Amino acid sequence: MISIKLVNRRISRRATMLMGAAALVAHGLGSVPAKAQDGGGLGTPEAPVNLRIMADAAYGNAWQEVMVPEFNKKYPNIKVTIDPVPYTELLAKQMLDATSSDPVYDILVLDDPWTPQVAETGALLDIRNETAQWTLPDYDWDDFNAAPLAATQWKGVQYGVPMRSNMLLMFVNKTLYEKAGLPVPTPDLTWEEYLEQAPKLVQDTNGDGVVDAWAIDTYFKRDPLTPTIWQSIFNANGGRLLDDGGKPAFNDEIGVKALELHAELLKYAPPGSVSHGYSEALASFRQGQVATSFNWGSVYRNSAVDPKTTTLTPDQVGLQVLPVGAKMGGSNRGIASGTIQAKSKNKEAAWAFLQWFSSKEGEKHHVNNLGGFPARKSTLAATPEPGNEWLIPVFTALQQGFDFIEAGEMWRVRHPKSDAVQQALADAVAAVISGQSNAKDALDEAARRAARTLR
Repeated sequence: MISIKLVNRRISRRATMLMGAAALVAHGLGSVPAKAQDGGGLGTPEAPVNLRIMADAAYGNAWQEVMVPEFNKKYPNIKVTIDPVPYTELLAKQMLDATSSDPVYDILVLDDPWTPQVAETGALLDIRNETAQWTLPDYDWDDFNAAPLAATQWKGVQYGVPMRSNMLLMFVNKTLYEKAGLPVPTPDLTWEEYLEQAPKLVQDTNGDGVVDAWAIDTYFKRDPLTPTIWQSIFNANGGRLLDDGGKPAFNDEIGVKALELHAELLKYAPPGSVSHGYSEALASFRQGQVATSFNWGSVYRNSAVDPKTTTLTPDQVGLQVLPVGAKMGGSNRGIASGTIQAKSKNKEAAWAFLQWFSSKEGEKHHVNNLGGFPARKSTLAATPEPGNEWLIPVFTALQQGFDFIEAGEMWRVRHPKSDAVQQALADAVAAVISGQSNAKDALDEAARRAARTLR
């Protein structure tokens, strides 16, 4: 049996320790150890923090070369390694790390629809609340456009911040419009006007009697992203993928007509376009073969500015939202967002990196040195640095796109099983475009599959 004297001595010793700790904090000496215990600290020259990040290979290497050195000017004791992974393998590898008892990565850069699936594992930090003690006063959460910030919101929690914004946009070859005797499109162009002009954009531009230019190239083959074209038409006309109860609502009259329109575009595309997707559509536009292309805006720089990758120049290329439907112009959201592993031992350093990268300063560096698309309203309202004047019309298109995306819910299904729903939609769209099904039957079947998935 423990004696009362022994208990009293233990209590006295414990009280003395607590009083000493309080004195350290009162003199400002206890704050650094407390942070280090909670979040791992920001490192020292003798003991730097090593951060590991998993990101898409499409931009991970560029971030390592351009963004990390700039970050290290402010945080020299945080050593950052970005591991690039091909997009097709990225989610599977992220899920493996997220569900590991001892994860390798401190930061996972997630694609737009993946947050629910990863968050449901319990792997992600509540990034807004659990990093509040390390957030700088001028970070300004309210400066983000709502649409990109919402990409990592799930069940009322903010799990990440936008690192690379993207959206579906309409690329315009102004030269081909002028050769066809048509006015260059503006964001007010409607789908009715677009389809009326399309036959005139299938033309012989050099007078040899052979058609060498077409109206459109975009996603036509079966691909998980092909439904985003149909969906942008659908949303622009007021359609919603899911109803208020979370059940499929896309197989209505609006959805059917939108899919029929998507299939009709194939009439005005280059031969063989039924097998075209992202890469083929991009090549057609860059080679000056099509007057318009519906593709992801992030390829603008390499389609209009860089002579090593395109035959076109900024003066020839316009960028805007997709044509206007009954409600608004169309688009679709694609945001790469940084999230922090809940089990990371380097939470403070991880947030220092994500906070700087997505700050006004970091976003500006990303824009002006890599052509990255911003998420902040202040960046989009500012004038790009000299030499980057090509970004001025891009910023205009992006801000308009963000506004439409938010108003029209223009994003892929938000659900832990979103990939399965997207596969069902991909099958439906491919069946209609290839002539194997009519739009109503295809969407009804996709709705049945989606309903089973979303239960």
